[in-house]
Amino acid sequence: MVDTQSSNRVKTAQTTFQILDALKSENEATVTELTKQFDLSKSSLHNYLSTLEHEGYVVKEGNTYRIGLKMLDLGGHAQHRQRLYAIAKDEITSLAEETGELANLLVEENGRGYYLHRAHGDDAVKTDSYIGQEVYLHNTGLGNAILAHLPRDHVNAILDQHGMPAATENTITNREELFEELNRVRQNGYALDDEARVKGLRCVAVPIINNNDEVEGAISVSGPTSRFQTKQFREELPAKLQNVANIIELNITYT
Repeated sequence: MVDTQSSNRVKTAQTTFQILDALKSENEATVTELTKQFDLSKSSLHNYLSTLEHEGYVVKEGNTYRIGLKMLDLGGHAQHRQRLYAIAKDEITSLAEETGELANLLVEENGRGYYLHRAHGDDAVKTDSYIGQEVYLHNTGLGNAILAHLPRDHVNAILDQHGMPAATENTITNREELFEELNRVRQNGYALDDEARVKGLRCVAVPIINNNDEVEGAISVSGPTSRFQTKQFREELPAKLQNVANIIELNITYT
């Protein structure tokens, strides 16, 4: 069977986005550095980068290229057009203020998780995450809260496409173990991330379910293992998050 989606791809457009992904991964790079990642001549790479620079999506400083702020305009547009962001952002901000920790809103698209909103309380720790960041779903509490409410064949398709790489020694990398964990998430009503993506960081997450029993995203509170001890981690925060999720779900239904 012919993969029409694959056959319809435009090679030059695909390469353009791969170059942007490489610049994001490297933070910045020269043409020479990029030639190590692409089967392209320096002149071809320079043409791609010059075009991106002309359109404002890449900035050149000396011999180095980096992602331009025009990308922020696209990202901001994508964020603000999400109905869940408009409904949930104030609740997430209040959750951060009330707990003093880091509160998050994550949505799934094409099998990956994207941070739609994040808010820092007074005691929140700094992490490597940021609004718009793309993450795996299997190694975060937020991702597991979402996966637990997707059909099993949908979850399998996500895992087939993106894999289950380990981020820490606590990451679940076995498919059946993951499905066992997702069963626990459904039964408990919340997901726990015990240093599965970031060493020293724990997270409690709950799903956002609409009136059609479809998962729209997930919210969480994250903090250091030193502050997230057993009672708070397994009792107080899950209850607090479920209350906030209930408010967001009602607003989804009646807004």
